[in-house]
Amino acid sequence: MTKTIVVKIGTSSLTQPETGQLALSTIATLAETLSHLRRQGHRVILVSSGAVGVGCARLGLTEKPKAIALKQAVAAVGQGRLIRVYDDLFTTLQQPIAQVLLTRSDLVQRSRYLNVYNTFKELLELGIIPVVNENDTVAVEELKFGDNDTLSALVASLVHADWLFLLTDVDRLYSADPRSVPDAQPISLVSNIKELEELQVQTGAQGSQWGTGGMVTKISAARIATAAGVRTVITEGRHPSNIKQILQGESIGTHFEAQPEPTSARKRWIAYGVVPSGRLYLDEGAVIAISRAGKSLLAAGITAVEGEFDSQDAVQLCDKSGKEVARGLVNYNSTELQKICGRRSSEIPTILGYEGAETVIHRDNLVLT
Repeated sequence: MTKTIVVKIGTSSLTQPETGQLALSTIATLAETLSHLRRQGHRVILVSSGAVGVGCARLGLTEKPKAIALKQAVAAVGQGRLIRVYDDLFTTLQQPIAQVLLTRSDLVQRSRYLNVYNTFKELLELGIIPVVNENDTVAVEELKFGDNDTLSALVASLVHADWLFLLTDVDRLYSADPRSVPDAQPISLVSNIKELEELQVQTGAQGSQWGTGGMVTKISAARIATAAGVRTVITEGRHPSNIKQILQGESIGTHFEAQPEPTSARKRWIAYGVVPSGRLYLDEGAVIAISRAGKSLLAAGITAVEGEFDSQDAVQLCDKSGKEVARGLVNYNSTELQKICGRRSSEIPTILGYEGAETVIHRDNLVLT
């Protein structure tokens, strides 16, 4: 049966840890594995880190740059070299590839989000393997994905993938970092979001010397992907051929079970695609109404408004302690909301001087986080 498979490989797996030079044998095995999956009829997308790491090696830099402008310049050098290596290897295997560079702004606007989806759809129908990376050369800090684990989960969600493989420098998820805690226990299966939240507390946030992601970002990515109905696996990047064995049913790596009732594509876009422009603080009654009863948000339940935003922008909805409970698209701008927060819907026309929406955020535009 044909599957849509997204594979993310991190910098730590693509490069030699001592030098930052490309680990060519790993990349060659990865190309062979993905080409094999394509020949079996599967649709395959590769999300590849490594542009900055490869650029550093090419320029003789001994550590990853911190200044944004230098990092972007180094990424520009590395991205061309990285895609050339991929193209050479996949061409040898007679498998066409395409380079797709994304920034978060490509997913923020609904029209661009759908355009990206259509591009992937066409590439996959043509039998091409898209090689995806964040466009580090032009991405501004506030519109960065931050790490390719998140990017790969959003891509998997976008294309309605069946599987997301996160290839990393450990063979699976452990109860603690096995590099510093010798008796850390391996975890083979995570079946619900509650378990993810418990595990996240015990994992390190740091990635490798050359990478940006740690295990925390992988758990966060698994949360996004499983909410979209995508089964997610963390497994060792040095052995890409494990992907074939996992698809055949072998118990390798850590598996995160997909949610049986995934959220809609629109609500996933609201939750993970858009960047919130502000915050609304809610009283306890409003939190219960939206989180347990599935109701729309009314002005009466808002205690405070933070940030500047327009109507139809995304905002975070927080409880009184500041913890985010939901996100949604507002029917009023921040100035209007400052005037009507805490007031009944029937009072809104008198306060604003015109007939506005009855709800601040309609339940169709609201998603729990």
